[in-house]
Amino acid sequence: MYTSFFGFNESPFNLTPDPRYLYLSPHHKEALDHLLYGINERKGFIAITGGIGTGKTTLCRALLGHLNGSTKSALIFNSFISDIELLRAVNEEFGLDGGSSKKDYIDGLNHFLIQNFSAGGNAVLLLDEAQNLSHTVLEQIRMLSNLETEREKLLQIVLVGQSELKDLLAAPALRQLDDRITVRYELRPLDYKDVQGYVNHRLVVAGGKGSVKFAESAFKRIYAYSRGNPRRINAVCDRALLIAYAREKNMVSKGMVQSAVAELRGGTKTAEPLVTGWSWGNFLSFFLLLFLLIVVAAFAGWSSRDRISEIFAGEQKEAPVGETFKAKIPPLQKPEKKEVPLFLDGKKSLAGLFDLFSAWAEESKQDISTEAALSLVSFRVDSEYYVVFRKPFRITLFAPAEGASQFLLIREVNQDGAVAVDEAGENRTLTRDFILRHWSGDVSCIYPIEGRRVTLTKGTKRPEVEMVQRVLVERGYLVEETGKYDQKTFEAVCKFQKDFNLVADGIVGRQTMSLLYQMMG
Repeated sequence: MYTSFFGFNESPFNLTPDPRYLYLSPHHKEALDHLLYGINERKGFIAITGGIGTGKTTLCRALLGHLNGSTKSALIFNSFISDIELLRAVNEEFGLDGGSSKKDYIDGLNHFLIQNFSAGGNAVLLLDEAQNLSHTVLEQIRMLSNLETEREKLLQIVLVGQSELKDLLAAPALRQLDDRITVRYELRPLDYKDVQGYVNHRLVVAGGKGSVKFAESAFKRIYAYSRGNPRRINAVCDRALLIAYAREKNMVSKGMVQSAVAELRGGTKTAEPLVTGWSWGNFLSFFLLLFLLIVVAAFAGWSSRDRISEIFAGEQKEAPVGETFKAKIPPLQKPEKKEVPLFLDGKKSLAGLFDLFSAWAEESKQDISTEAALSLVSFRVDSEYYVVFRKPFRITLFAPAEGASQFLLIREVNQDGAVAVDEAGENRTLTRDFILRHWSGDVSCIYPIEGRRVTLTKGTKRPEVEMVQRVLVERGYLVEETGKYDQKTFEAVCKFQKDFNLVADGIVGRQTMSLLYQMMG
């Protein structure tokens, strides 16, 4: 209803687990890193737990986009199934036909996994809502982990579920399964500082061009209601946008969020205190401060009682003749100019990165479709390669202060170093040495995804292949711009992926394509 009024392509706060809308808060990024580590290192069993609505299913779907082309995946979202139904579903997800008994399914799966492993591939089984699985099904899952070679696990199994999954796995009957889980992570709700970044991220992905904004006080109320739970944030923001649309306002205020909360509660009053509300501690501190001020004022009055008496009695003394009164006026001091921070927090750096990319696209007259989804992509890049980046990017600092992640926002790279953007949005010139000292290897950039995602493999002949070849030639790789993904292109892509710490499988997927796009002049 409000999408066209605010200029969105779609509703930004749908409750469906769309991976495009995944906001990588520090908690979600750590969870994704744990998943990728467990899968790529073939750890066998991985468990991800978290409260209702914390984004576990969305994380699972987003994980698929981070897997390389040689990794086969099977997703099971129905957890109310029997053991034989599970085996049938797994085989169907892997594209295996035939079988009617448990033995048939296991034999077929084992044959598939061995062939896949021999071809250099990996396989992942993802089970969502795993807290609902029966002991019989969980025991069958444990038996699937026995499909292995002498050195490697053929199947990586990911159990994703609510916090009750931890209690379920702790049962004595499932001790053997629990002992096999070597990678675990508890997904927590968003911190207050991440709520604004989360909301703004969804507005941008939905196609928003800044036509609607949330007031700072509105974010405080959103956090007070949601406690950082993404599902509750979506619900209250969706209702608040509807209220803003009904009132024809482009700024979502605290009052609108309060009205949205009341509607979601069915008109009942909120029970939790507002973040900005006054507690008994606030009142006690206020009255204590007031008492101290009264004491200080009384002491000052008592000390000056003689002078006050002279004034009221008209006995003010005159200065001797010829003596000039000189007031001792302290010299004026210029206020110290507070230096604007160069290092940004996650929320400001993310919003700034999207702004810089939009400004770059407009200045360079890039033909980016309005329907394109702007995706945030992260890499691990060695420090010497930062000079090849041609578009705005974000660096995670090597040594975050006070335990909180901080970022360096780069507008452009030049011969001497780079031009960064500080907290006030002003340009700051950085030397190459400064960048290298703070380089951690974690880099983020924006990649516009237009239409259906394209994956390039050997033998492909598409316009995107020629773009890949052109960038590789510019970077010094031995390849010809033929427009066909031939053997030379495959070898050059493998070398490029190896140089930039990507999986060297020769498949140009989302990560490889976005990194090449970042280097394209």
